[in-house]
Amino acid sequence: MVFMERQTRKRKILNLNILKNDEASAAKKLEKKKRKLEHKKEILKTSHPDGKDQVDDEVIVEDVLDGEELQKEDPFVLHVRNDLSPQLLSLLSEKPANYEKSNCNWPKLGKMIIYKPACSQEVKTENKLALEENEFTSPQPLPNLSKDEFDLNKLFIKPQTIRNLNQACEKETSGLTDLQKELLTLFATYHDVYYPEENLENLEEIRLAYCIHAINHVLKSRLKIIYHNSKMSKRPDVPEEFRDQGLVRPKVLILLPFRDSALKVLKMLIQTLLGETGNVMNRKRFLEEYSDNAADVPDKHPKPIDYQLLFSGNTDDNFKIGITVTKKCLKLYSNFYESDIIIASPLGLRILIGAEGEKDRDYDFLSSIELLIMDQSQVFFMQNWEHLLHLLDHLHLQPKESHGTDLARVRMWALNGWSKYYMQSIIFSSNPLPVINALYNIRCNNYNGKIAVSNPVLSGSISQVALSVPQIFHYVKSRTVTESVDDRFEAFISDILPQFKDASMKHTLIYIPSYFDFVRLRNHFKRQEMKFVHICEYTEKKKIIRARSMFFHGKTQFMLYTERYHFYRRIKLRGIRHLIFYQPPSFPSFYSEMCNFLQDIKKGNEEGETELTINVIYTKFDISQVAGIVGTERATRMVASDKPVHMLMTDS
Repeated sequence: MVFMERQTRKRKILNLNILKNDEASAAKKLEKKKRKLEHKKEILKTSHPDGKDQVDDEVIVEDVLDGEELQKEDPFVLHVRNDLSPQLLSLLSEKPANYEKSNCNWPKLGKMIIYKPACSQEVKTENKLALEENEFTSPQPLPNLSKDEFDLNKLFIKPQTIRNLNQACEKETSGLTDLQKELLTLFATYHDVYYPEENLENLEEIRLAYCIHAINHVLKSRLKIIYHNSKMSKRPDVPEEFRDQGLVRPKVLILLPFRDSALKVLKMLIQTLLGETGNVMNRKRFLEEYSDNAADVPDKHPKPIDYQLLFSGNTDDNFKIGITVTKKCLKLYSNFYESDIIIASPLGLRILIGAEGEKDRDYDFLSSIELLIMDQSQVFFMQNWEHLLHLLDHLHLQPKESHGTDLARVRMWALNGWSKYYMQSIIFSSNPLPVINALYNIRCNNYNGKIAVSNPVLSGSISQVALSVPQIFHYVKSRTVTESVDDRFEAFISDILPQFKDASMKHTLIYIPSYFDFVRLRNHFKRQEMKFVHICEYTEKKKIIRARSMFFHGKTQFMLYTERYHFYRRIKLRGIRHLIFYQPPSFPSFYSEMCNFLQDIKKGNEEGETELTINVIYTKFDISQVAGIVGTERATRMVASDKPVHMLMTDS
């Protein structure tokens, strides 16, 4: 017995000695590394040649080691390392680009449509050989969703990020959700991703997922540069494999609609990179400028819950902020040309970019964006879609100035003007608006391919209509999107409008999604000298009060009402007896919300029983909005049918 105890003690002592020896050996190696790197501290103080990121010696050593350990099979390395082959470049340059289409289903994301450059087998084989000889790149395959236990290490997430996530999860007693796991799996392989099912329940999940990916991308870029800096100190020339930068420093652009959105996203970036103990420069200024310091005033007329949550906090839509990332520090309000991440609203950048002919224009900072994230894109559509398009027009243009860039370190594909084919675009929206679909199809040109979540709508918002009123859908034939604008107008003034001119058809509200259609109808009503009032986003408050009163008391025949005004105000309209949707609403919930305003009349009024009507005008180009109302299957049948009119009814 005594002998066994002695042996056990010996084994414990031996194990402790082994651990001590390992620690001592590791310490010696680290000290040796530090001595080797001592003479090149100035080079290693920065993740960019401008020499402005301050980091301590220990972090320098860690960064060099981490940069050396970036694995060749890491999708980040595979994505940015090599040039496009002539064949792949030709396929991507076609208008429209030539893609092969396939479908896939995942448990949480559901149905996904995958678009891959339509490379023939011959081209694929040639690319494979070229990868070894000329180092051409080729599209990466769609990731396999692991049926085993989810592992962030398999997605090549940096250990620092994993540690911080584990600490946060332990604090909240919950891990990553299934949605976050599937999104991160898609993000990690650098495909473009379009997810049009963002809502108030999953918004924070989605934000954390793309914050993890954004930080991971920036850290890997930075570590690769630091590692190459350490190697370059021993040689006068710059090898081709050391080309590791873009034409300018900013790599990640996150577009958000409000300052409150930026506040929440930046808090997640801090948590992801630094955990509880990181250094954030200019944090106080940021909190002062992006928080909502106004006192809460009780609303006499409470708005819907989705409105309250969307417009809570600081809703200023004019902002931009540069962020410099180091391993243990975030610097806010950094100069754009010293920033790794830019968080901004479309309006904030639109003002900075300016217009042709203006002085003091600046858009060089958009020349080398590698990761574009657009969150709550449906709000951009309501704010001003032209601001977003103008911004995207200035991505990846040739810089007017050098901004201190070492051209010997710039990747060849960036010098060749191919950056748009390497940029990963990640787009989130609450519903698949046609303008967002078009942007995704036309402007996202990632050579790796694109993935769009496309689940069918089962019942639609019509199921939320709480009264039994016939809902008449009028189909207007049209050949093109451009022609549909005129075709809709002609159908309205010739077939629909005459039915509501009689004095007995007062209290008719015409809901108009497009402001340009609103102006056209308003001018037509004026020319015809029709009795009407109107409410749009530019109408003065006193005129709105007067218009609502006249409409409610039947002193006017029509009210023209724009969708953008409803989006920003969500007032409860009273007195509607006849509702005409000039075009299906962009937001399916607005359909049931507007229809349910008729309930006040339905419940009874002084004039006795009143007939109520609901009419909707649509074309085949409105199928996504119609699907949001009646469901995908029914919408498909309605568009394919020869019948010009469909009547639907819901149970009250």
